[in-house]
Amino acid sequence: MPQEDGIQSSQPRATFESYYLQKSTQELAEDLDKVRGADDFKADSIPFLVHALQQGTVQFSQADRERVTGILRDGKKV
Repeated sequence: MPQEDGIQSSQPRATFESYYLQKSTQELAEDLDKVRGADDFKADSIPFLVHALQQGTVQFSQADRERVTGILRDGKKV
């Protein structure tokens, strides 16, 4: 089993994170538009917002992340 910080595990983790962020932003598009349009939203808020969205990946088990990554690698829809 690859180590969490190894090269083999970093690519699947990045693939899952990318997929999760893509799906999250699609699902939350209207809410994100409202946040970006708020008077107190600034350009330096974007990294904070991205980091907050990325934190959602921790709710998935390693097995779930590997399953999704495998499906994506095989070119199938999740």
